[in-house]
Amino acid sequence: MPVSLQAAILGIVQGLTEFLPISSTAHLLIAERLLGFQDLGGAFTVMIQLGSIFAVVWLYREKIIDVITGLPTRPEARSFAFKVLLATVPALVAGALLSKFVKNVLYGNFLVIASAFIVGGIVMLVVERFRPKPDVPDVDRLPTGRALSVGAWQALALIPGVSRSGGTIVAAMAMRVDRAAAAEFTFFLAMPTMAAAFAHDLLEVRHELASARGLEIGIGFVMAFLSSLLIVKPFLNYVRRSGFQPFAWYRIVAGIGLLIALWSGWGR
Repeated sequence: MPVSLQAAILGIVQGLTEFLPISSTAHLLIAERLLGFQDLGGAFTVMIQLGSIFAVVWLYREKIIDVITGLPTRPEARSFAFKVLLATVPALVAGALLSKFVKNVLYGNFLVIASAFIVGGIVMLVVERFRPKPDVPDVDRLPTGRALSVGAWQALALIPGVSRSGGTIVAAMAMRVDRAAAAEFTFFLAMPTMAAAFAHDLLEVRHELASARGLEIGIGFVMAFLSSLLIVKPFLNYVRRSGFQPFAWYRIVAGIGLLIALWSGWGR
């Protein structure tokens, strides 16, 4: 398979899975192994994530501009910005302390990914079934304490297979946040979190960029941007109507399938 086609497929995988509660990192690692794609130094993976960041910024550009322009004069704009930034802090601290351990020990460990898929799916089903009645209907009404608590769950996303969006959405729902509001807050939370993670990873792989093929990165970036652009709004509309059960069952089935594949000798 041509490398350019592999790059396009991986860009689509990144874009489609980044904001769904199924772990983009895990899906990229699995897809790269299946395709035989060599991402020396991780430069390709780092750069295509920027496509997903740009997509969510573009989709919520009106809200972002409204908040930024309202910072000098509107308390509600300052409150919203503060809550997003505050909720970002736990993940940044965890990343700074544990990123080397995660990359050296957990990253690429398909047994960890399979286990995280299954456990995450079960937790999602339990929260959907027994969650308390929501009292926060939209992101603007999210209390500061709950915003920080939701942000703390992002730290678990350092484990491949957990899913940054999945962890924060489930945590928010357990804290009486409406499904759609939980998902939307996760998207806003993704912007500074992913931007910081991108900057950190880019610093680490900067020496690989000179040798990396620009065409592959360009194709992956564009496909990640377009697929993220297409998935976010339909995802929000779907969870408003139907909830997260299909994603939970997908995780469980995918995790079991991955365990069977590992038992059969795949991934060695």
